[in-house]
Amino acid sequence: MEKNVLFRLAEPTDVSALVKVGDRLFDNPVKPDRASEFLNDPRHHLVIALLNDEVVGMASGFHYIHPDKDPVLFIDEVGVVEEFQNRGIGRQLVKEICKHGESLGCQEAWVATDHTNTAARKAYVAAGGVEDRDSFLVIDFRL
Repeated sequence: MEKNVLFRLAEPTDVSALVKVGDRLFDNPVKPDRASEFLNDPRHHLVIALLNDEVVGMASGFHYIHPDKDPVLFIDEVGVVEEFQNRGIGRQLVKEICKHGESLGCQEAWVATDHTNTAARKAYVAAGGVEDRDSFLVIDFRL
């Protein structure tokens, strides 16, 4: 594990740091208004990894409820800036967001990835996840 990396929940005051790291970490440049909306929504969660006050990793997710089920945490994305990959940061981010989900009363967390994404699969299993051998089909709706 990379030494001196701090893991914590992102706060609304972290928007500028997220914009700064931008698409080195996220899929696209960070939109300040969307980042602020996300960080101010109590059902959306972002754990960040900081090294010398610079964001080097993140795990995002949200928890949801249903009339007949306990809360569940969906882990939407996990990413680590390229030069910090393969140092255990992704694994720890997954552990941290799961721990946060547990504090919210979530009984379960889940994440989906491609079968070919070996780096993500390795991190998820190392963080305590168990691969479901049943495949499922994703159906997209363009809205």
